[in-house]
Amino acid sequence: MPLPDAAPRKHIHTRAIDYRGYEREDGMFDIEAHMTDVKTYAFKNKWRGEVPAGEALHEMLLRVTIDERFEIRDVIAVTDNSPFAMCPNITPNYKALIGIRMGPGWRREIRQKVGGTAGCTHLTELLFPMATVAMQTIWPLLRHRSNQADSDIPESEKKPGVLDTCHAWASDSVVVKENAPKFYTGD
Repeated sequence: MPLPDAAPRKHIHTRAIDYRGYEREDGMFDIEAHMTDVKTYAFKNKWRGEVPAGEALHEMLLRVTIDERFEIRDVIAVTDNSPFAMCPNITPNYKALIGIRMGPGWRREIRQKVGGTAGCTHLTELLFPMATVAMQTIWPLLRHRSNQADSDIPESEKKPGVLDTCHAWASDSVVVKENAPKFYTGD
């Protein structure tokens, strides 16, 4: 369902964020993020001069390489467009994330390693949803492969990995009752 009609208005700004998950040939996974901020009007920037309408004020990219256990093996951060000449200088700091795991405490770990002046606000914000993108990339793929290998075990006998992770997958919800009745805890 779309949003209801808005009051009359004029488009001013677009922030576009794209996340993608990849399986690598070496068994690792790359989770990538690309963010742009674009204005619908030209404006002056002290460092870049005039930034034309439609040209990105901010353009940041991240690639986080993880293993099946969600441990970070490599990080590449890039700032292609920024409002200040010094912004790209902070990108090497993101290597500090190597060795941590996506999971409980993920946001806290990010803030400790690259929060505040140790990082870039925009690159750091891109990291937060990466754990969810990684889970959406890896878990269904591993489950699919496991289901193919264990095709003799009915799907209804396997505990859903998403059980009790959200409202719809609460163990007492109708979704669990219909899709995984063995694990349903409602009345």
